[in-house]
Amino acid sequence: MFTFLIRNKCSFPVWPAIAPNTGNPVLADGGFLLEPGQIKQVKAPPKWNGRFWGRTGCNFDCAKPGCQTGDCQGLLSCNGAIGMPPATLVEVSLSEDQSKPSFYDVSLVDGYNLPISVVAKPYNSNCNIGGCKQSINNACPKELQVTDETGAVIACKSACLAFNLDLFCCRNHYGTPQTCKESMYSKLFKEVCPSYVSYAYDSPSALVNCCSNYYVITFCPSNWGAMDELHAVNEFE
Repeated sequence: MFTFLIRNKCSFPVWPAIAPNTGNPVLADGGFLLEPGQIKQVKAPPKWNGRFWGRTGCNFDCAKPGCQTGDCQGLLSCNGAIGMPPATLVEVSLSEDQSKPSFYDVSLVDGYNLPISVVAKPYNSNCNIGGCKQSINNACPKELQVTDETGAVIACKSACLAFNLDLFCCRNHYGTPQTCKESMYSKLFKEVCPSYVSYAYDSPSALVNCCSNYYVITFCPSNWGAMDELHAVNEFE
């Protein structure tokens, strides 16, 4: 089995969500609440692949339950449902066993709502995906902004999500690495979060491969999500 340690280092509650790709089991009912500082361990079988993301501003006790960002059909336990973009995604494809590499990345192809880091144990700098230099929400252009009722920016759309143009979505004529190039928007994403996938054909690839069966996924990491996040593992164990 593989282990994911999900950690909330944000100053506010986060509702982590997990959606498997077709043919894979749902993990941890697909979603749960983590208060600030809380940690939850999630087990996954070999060859599991799917995505993790964080939801914010959730309320499941009202007439219209749901989350301000990353919502999955208004459910606390997503049960396999995919979240609504924009949301920062951790995409994972696990190997058959620890002796073979697993693949993972953090993607902004659908936009951004929270900084996330991924660290493998034992620690290897080549297996680390750090957080961001700052919140993209603070640097998000007006045309990409998602705001709450107070006008605060709570998420940042990708250019594809905002404009639905082939040029930004890498579709049709722009459906190859040769024709789909970085834009002013993906450059902004890359500058703030250089370890993440900023658009569909981001190069060099931000995909990481690592031989491990233990991964720490941290929302709002500090220090680019490096050794600091591994301390949480040792504390938890």
